[in-house]
Amino acid sequence: MRKNALKEIRESQMMSKAELARKADISPITITRIENGMPCRMETKRKIVLALGYKISDKSQVFGDDMEPSIKDNGGRHSGFDRRQFKYAGHVPEHRSDKKRRSGLDRRQKPRTSE
Repeated sequence: MRKNALKEIRESQMMSKAELARKADISPITITRIENGMPCRMETKRKIVLALGYKISDKSQVFGDDMEPSIKDNGGRHSGFDRRQFKYAGHVPEHRSDKKRRSGLDRRQKPRTSE
């Protein structure tokens, strides 16, 4: 997990986690996770940068110059799976005729009328 300067910047502005979370409209737990180096979405980073009073162009001062996804292991592979590459096996439902499914009733037949 990589470290960022969020905690130092927040503390230098005498701002609590709760106050930053309120200004950024995110949860305090998210602030804790980010300060501990966990990854977050780009939208969350944008909210934090603006809540700290920085411009979007100053995001590297808060989160560092390395803006690549931080969920890669030593081999350069993603830990977990990438949902864009994850393919589900094609599901083919079992085909049953109307007779089996509806106990012998068939929609194409006209209902019998008693005469």
